Amino acid sequence: MRALIAAATGLAVALALVITISAIGSPPGETSPKPLLTTVPKHP
Repeated sequence: MRALIAAATGLAVALALVITISAIGSPPGETSPKPLLTTVPKHP
């Protein structure tokens, strides 16, 4: 029973954190138009 209460409490805290962050909004700024390119290592 304690594990269920702990899980429910953790879920409630996580949900409250997500709602708080979404209510504040994203920080000002803009994303880069350039894509992040990665290279695949070549095998000899």
